[in-house]
Amino acid sequence: MLKFALRALAAATVLSAGVMAAHAENPKVGGAAMFEDKNIVENAMNSKDHTTLVAAVKAAGLVETLQGKGPFTVFAPTNAAFDALPAGTVDTLLKPENKEKLAKVLTCHVVAADAMSSAISKMVKDDGGEHDVKTVGGCVLKAKQDMGKITLTDENGDVAKVAIADVEQSNGVIHVIDRVLLPRM
Repeated sequence: MLKFALRALAAATVLSAGVMAAHAENPKVGGAAMFEDKNIVENAMNSKDHTTLVAAVKAAGLVETLQGKGPFTVFAPTNAAFDALPAGTVDTLLKPENKEKLAKVLTCHVVAADAMSSAISKMVKDDGGEHDVKTVGGCVLKAKQDMGKITLTDENGDVAKVAIADVEQSNGVIHVIDRVLLPRM
């Protein structure tokens, strides 16, 4: 009888662990919880690591777009990624007279699809190790795998690594990246 009870307890533990894994919460981003029922802008506004991105989205007039139905995949650079740009770049881009240029930079981080990392990895594998990702801004990023992580190479040859993948949103998904991807200008 004790043997049966132990087996039942072990089975229940395995089953509950599987259920918990199937309903895992979104990862935290910038110390904040990310909620699947909130849109990309609502969640990004809660991340202390994305204040520069949020300011840029506002300055570029893209808030309404990224709050829209989607689906969108956003490769979201952190504040540190923006800080790594040459001195003065962010301040220059945030000026009203550079709104169009800023919008181009930001939309080169957006894909009009809901692309989870597993789908991106499959496309990379199916395409022989590199997959072209066409962005809303007209840029073509090269997606690859490096030691199990997705990387994106912009049109200038700069490489961003996905630091946090698969942050689900009500209108798509965010992948946090460690570099700002720039269009060829």
